[in-house]
Amino acid sequence: MARAAPVLAYRTLDSTNAEARRLAEAGETGPLWISADTQTAGRGRRERAWTAPAGNLSATLLLTLDRSPAQAAEIAFVAALAAGDLAALYVPEALVRLKWPNDVMLDGQKLCGILIESGRTPRGQLWLAIGIGVNLVAAPSNIERPATALADHLRVGVERPPSPQEALAVLAEAFAGWQDRWQAQGFDVVRAAWSARAEGMGGPCTARLDRETVTGVAEGLDHDGALILRLSDGSTRRITAGDVFFGG
Repeated sequence: MARAAPVLAYRTLDSTNAEARRLAEAGETGPLWISADTQTAGRGRRERAWTAPAGNLSATLLLTLDRSPAQAAEIAFVAALAAGDLAALYVPEALVRLKWPNDVMLDGQKLCGILIESGRTPRGQLWLAIGIGVNLVAAPSNIERPATALADHLRVGVERPPSPQEALAVLAEAFAGWQDRWQAQGFDVVRAAWSARAEGMGGPCTARLDRETVTGVAEGLDHDGALILRLSDGSTRRITAGDVFFGG
């Protein structure tokens, strides 16, 4: 069985990702989970604010990898699978879906966000800060898209959502397991598992990029995790970053 990384727990931090950066720049190589009961300056993708009501999970895994930045980016799918496994312990598994590039959805609403940041250690290695926020008891209200929490969808026989500490223990073990598979078997096994839970594949998709908006049909993941869109003229377009919306 894969061994989960240890946890460094705080009551209050500006941001677990920011603390991971500070530790990495001071020479910490991990693997190490950093958690906080409260974040005063939590962030999501594209520098959006991320608020976490009390009782939700805010944690970051600090890793150092001997991989290129492009290869290391595959870890986002590892993180999504681990968070999806966490959710499926407490809610009907059929409600848990994964949305490209890095969201976990529950009954069509956002349950979990993942923010990955990286840099170089003093020795030139690549460090990753894999921030994961999971709505355990309540969904934040000041976000762009509808969100929900585990507490709103508990399956029969589950009386309460996990505490942040319980959730992190499950998440850390699941992450270690998927990371081991990724490192031993390559991205294909991760891509297949992620695709089995993917939301919106085979249907209409709009990708808002920095300088344009692209619309087509989402065909799935490319070999490196890029989203493949089939455009109206029959050509395909690889989407490697952007805000993606599925459905009509």
